[in-house]
This record gives sequence, structure tokens and C-alpha cells, in this order.
Amino acid sequence: MQNILFPDGTPISPWFFDTPSVTLDLFERHYRLDEYGIFPDSAVQTEKIQALIDRAAGEGGGVLIIPAGCYVSGALTFRQGVHLYVSKEGMLKGSEDIRDFPLCDTRIEGQSCRYFPALINAEGLDGFYMFGEGIIDGNGQKYWEEFWFRREWNPNCTNKDEQRPRLVFLSRCKNVLVHGLTFQNAAFWTNHLYKCQYVKYLNCRMLSPVSPVKAPSTDAIDIDACRDVLVKNCYMAVNDDAVALKGGKGPWADEAPENGSNERIIIEDCEYGFCHGCLTFGSEAVHCRNIILRNIKVGTGYNLLWMKLRPDTPQHYEYVLMENVSGKAANFLNINPWSQFFDLQGRTDLPRSRCDHVTIRNCRFECDTFFNVRPDEEHYHLSDFTMQSVMVRAADLSFQKEIIENMKAEDIQLTKKEGIEYADSVTTILEPSIRK
Repeated sequence: MQNILFPDGTPISPWFFDTPSVTLDLFERHYRLDEYGIFPDSAVQTEKIQALIDRAAGEGGGVLIIPAGCYVSGALTFRQGVHLYVSKEGMLKGSEDIRDFPLCDTRIEGQSCRYFPALINAEGLDGFYMFGEGIIDGNGQKYWEEFWFRREWNPNCTNKDEQRPRLVFLSRCKNVLVHGLTFQNAAFWTNHLYKCQYVKYLNCRMLSPVSPVKAPSTDAIDIDACRDVLVKNCYMAVNDDAVALKGGKGPWADEAPENGSNERIIIEDCEYGFCHGCLTFGSEAVHCRNIILRNIKVGTGYNLLWMKLRPDTPQHYEYVLMENVSGKAANFLNINPWSQFFDLQGRTDLPRSRCDHVTIRNCRFECDTFFNVRPDEEHYHLSDFTMQSVMVRAADLSFQKEIIENMKAEDIQLTKKEGIEYADSVTTILEPSIRK
């Protein structure tokens, strides 16, 4: 039986145990593209598709249907009462021209700023469904190639310097259900949730390649200052973090009203191919509480549990549970400073960050490094960690429990092995065993 309490002892809402599917029969009005003069071809059809979304909203709402075929579009904005269905042989594909994504006020990398919208955008919706057996494709290869070309010229260029749209951006929405879809080849982040509540991703696939062109910063799901999020029965294989918790960055990030906490997040019954982090805290995050990762299978990658601690941002990660995890990665537990694009902005009294009340139990794992944890008391303090029934084969078995105040370890079995360097050996994305 699943644990019915969050790590801090508060009850898990019944909402997390309700995993419905959604069908077209739920909606009275259907707006099928080819029935409204929009047909699959190579042309970018943003204006026609957006006009149909607006029409549906004006007529009381309904579901936009992507039928069989490939439909290319720039940025689309969904309205209240209008939902998205992608049929089994259908694909909604992003334009490879950034001019089809007009600049707007948005949220990206822990900051509110002018940047480019996503292919699919929703703001302030209450009740939004995206579902079907089809594909939402970011058409990202041109963007990736241009990013790496820019990096050759300027190794210090940021993710935003090479102009790239995200695949999905949901802002300040609630009661969202995403079911059955494949999200692939994002030019930038794949799914970005900002200040949303009650969001479920069920039976979805998020994919981006490691080769022949690496897809940079294509996180599967970025959860940014959100509450009550469930990611269940999903397959994630991307060339960056799978699930990343965000919420703001900078020396006063914890005081800025546009930032916020991630609370009550559950990732369960999922499978991972290659990724940089199966569950990553940061780098731009200020507070995360009651986070659960459980019943997970990992193919390969860099990190299982990764806590990035920015020396220029006050951060607090607390009440975290990781249980029933098996697989392979380079690092089982990675807690280290993260100083990319470090900027104290003149502040000299930055409070020390904290990680506490972290429980890891019932794990069977193989890795290069078991305990990749670096002490840095000047910038952060680690306390109240518990490990129970953990069996790990690793090349580096170092376990410096004294780094963490009140570290409890029970039934920890560590076995020496030769290094495999999992991440460096990856050449293809592993096929998932989870099917739609």
C-alpha cells in the first residue's frame, strides 16, 4: 500500500490517488482542424489554428482536434474552456523559425522577463485537458545546432542567448490533466509549469536525443513555484533534467513575489532513459517541501537525486522522500554547489541555505559514485538525512556521514565494482517498457 502521508506527516490528498483518463466523449463541441479548412502540409498555420481556438472559446468552449497528419505552427494560446486532443496519427509540430514565436512577457530560468512563448501556451486557465495518443513535436534540431555553434564562438553564452521556444508553458493554471501524449524534440524546455496547482501528467512520454545532435536544456518537466503536481506512469529520456524543481534565483529571490515554493509534488511509477537528473532541485529554486519520488526505474544517466545549491541564492529543500528506486546512473546522491552564472548583485549578508529531512529507502542501484556530497558550511547546511535498506554497487563507495548533521543509516549494503561511466557510454535513447 502506498504511503498516505507526505514526508512532514501531513496527509496526502485523495486527489493524488485519482488517475482518470479522458476521452473525446467528454466534450460536446469538437473543432477538428480539417473540418475547418486547415490541412496538413509544410506551411506554418499559426493564424488559422489560433483563429479556431478563439472561435471555440467564443462559442462556449470545446476541444481542438489535431487529426492524422503533421500540422506546423508557431506560438498558440489556449483560452478558457478550449482543450487539446492529438489523434494517434496526428502531430502538432513547432516552427523552426523563431519569428513565429513573438516576444512577450513570460517566465524563464527563474526570472520574469521578455522572452519567447512556447508552442502551446495557457495563462490562468481553470480546467485544461491535453490528451490523445499523438505527438507534440518541437522540431528542435535547427535550434540545437545553432546553440552549439554559438557555444563554440562564446563558451559563456547562456541558454537564452540562442533564441529558442519551449514546447509547453502553463502559467497560473489549475485543474490540468495531461494524458497519453508524446512530447518530443523540444527546442528548449519540454514542459514548463509556473505557479500552477493541481496538475497531473499521466501516461506521457517526453523525449529528446543525446545523439547525433545533443538537445540542450530540454528538461522533461520544469515545476516552477507550483503546488500539488502528480507525474505518474510517464517515460522520460531527455538531454537534461527529467523533473526539475524551480522557483527563482538571485540573492533576494526568496522575497520576490514572482517567485515561490514547490510543495506537494509526487513523481511515481515512472521509467527513465538517459537524463542528467531524475529528480533535480534547482538550480533556480528557493523552497521545496514535501517532494516524493517513488517506484522508479532508471536506465542510465548522470544523477538519481541531485540537489543544486546556488551560492548566490537563499534555498531551502526540506521533507523529501525517495523510495523503491532501481537502476543505473553515474551518481546515486549528488549535493554540490552550483555556481553557473553566479551573481551576488552586491549582497554581502546572504543567509545560509539548508537541506533537511531527506529520507532515502528501499533502493537497489548501480553507479560510479554513491555519495557525491560536498560540504560547504559557508553557503549551506545539511541535516536530518535518513537512509534505510539501500543496496548499491559503486566504483566509489565513499560515505562521509559526518558531512550531514544527524545522518541516520540503517541496513546500507555497499559493494565495490569497476567503474562503468554510464553517462559517457550512452549513444542512443533507451526504449521504454511503459506503453501508452
